[in-house]
Amino acid sequence: MNILLILLLFLPINVSAEVYQWQDANGKQHFSDHTAEPDAKTVAIKTTQGFYHIKTVYDGDTVVLEDGQKVRLLGINTPEISHRGNEADAGGEDAKKWLIAKLKNGKVRLETDVEKKDSYGRTLGHLFTENNEHINVLLVAAGLAEVSIWPPNLKYTNDLVTAEQQAETAKLGLWQRPEYAPIPVEQLTAEGHHGWTRIVGKVTKVNPAKKFVYLEFTDRFNARIEKESQSLFPDINSYQGKTIEVRGWLNKRGNKFSMLIRHPSAIK
Repeated sequence: MNILLILLLFLPINVSAEVYQWQDANGKQHFSDHTAEPDAKTVAIKTTQGFYHIKTVYDGDTVVLEDGQKVRLLGINTPEISHRGNEADAGGEDAKKWLIAKLKNGKVRLETDVEKKDSYGRTLGHLFTENNEHINVLLVAAGLAEVSIWPPNLKYTNDLVTAEQQAETAKLGLWQRPEYAPIPVEQLTAEGHHGWTRIVGKVTKVNPAKKFVYLEFTDRFNARIEKESQSLFPDINSYQGKTIEVRGWLNKRGNKFSMLIRHPSAIK
């Protein structure tokens, strides 16, 4: 029995995968994957009952269904494949090949979340096989995708995070590749780093501003958390003085870098 199969046997099955919504005193709507607030209500999300053949596997996290829907798998990110002259990121073609083999001649069921479409018009969702295998989770469990949660789409967050922890511990796929090793913040060069990145360093200051709360690491790098997402996180001030790892994509302005942290699963 291989390592991946053993890990899958111990993955939890989130039978509810519920998302909760509540309104604060200022009328602002908030979402969570747990009932932290007494007034939180379950968001009603319809589940598609039909099954679809896959028309095209575009890359490791995007497919086209037989009815023409282009589906972006929620909660995960796979490395980019070669496209328009750009070289593939490490592991990108592996994820695509795995997905093609897994979905060949089979059908999938689509589950959406709070947001049904992204800004590109793609359907956002989770795919399940006829045997109820969760494709999004399987990609993460195989080390072919990393977790990337975008609130308010919070279904199956616990399953995805657990799968990632186990794949990382077992050093599967991406987790054994040097391209995705953590970068000490002091070693961040002027060129930055392409694609999904892991930065490790000590939070020297927690700096609240109008729209974001900034976790300052150095004078050249910070991680920023949107204030409207702050309820998803533990006390932001608890990061002060701690050495943490943040995961995501670098943005550069001048000679400074910043990383948007949408969900606490991106902080280790």
